[in-house]
Amino acid sequence: MTWVRVEVLLTAVVGLGALSIDMFLPSLPAIATAFAAPPATVQLTVTLFLMAFAASQLVYGPLSDRFGRRRTYVTYLLLAALLVPMYGATRNAAALLVLGPIVAFFGTGYFSGFGAVTAEIFPTAIRATAQGVTYNIGRGLSALAPITVGALSAEYGLGAAFSITSGAFVLAAVLWIWIPETRGRTLDDPA
Repeated sequence: MTWVRVEVLLTAVVGLGALSIDMFLPSLPAIATAFAAPPATVQLTVTLFLMAFAASQLVYGPLSDRFGRRRTYVTYLLLAALLVPMYGATRNAAALLVLGPIVAFFGTGYFSGFGAVTAEIFPTAIRATAQGVTYNIGRGLSALAPITVGALSAEYGLGAAFSITSGAFVLAAVLWIWIPETRGRTLDDPA
């Protein structure tokens, strides 16, 4: 596999994953309205979201060391894809507070694996550049999320926005098929 092909695939995975989770944040005012929940309750979802994100960062590394980079990354993406529509279908503010951190755990935790995969996949001579290009183009593409979720929510409701989010997670997981497993490789032995 050429480095350019890997670069393009990793960029798409980062962009789609980031797009997926970035679509959630602009929906907070609509969530407050839809659930007739006080702003403090909806804001608490963000706090719990960040706590779950931190916990996921701590768990992801040991899981990817044990089960492999690809399996762990894809599992996180697919569980996020499964959970996001459930979250979008929830009509109870208390359920949001329970389900939200679980969605956040899987919907953001895969980010912690990105550095390890790209460090193990690219040769030392191009590693920093490849990582920077891949990550930043992907994140740049995810900047479309606030516009997308706003337009979808206004026109079709939150359910449509969350469906697109779920689809982006699935597409990112599918693209991961073509990225080689890197568990056990040293930095001197890239893919």
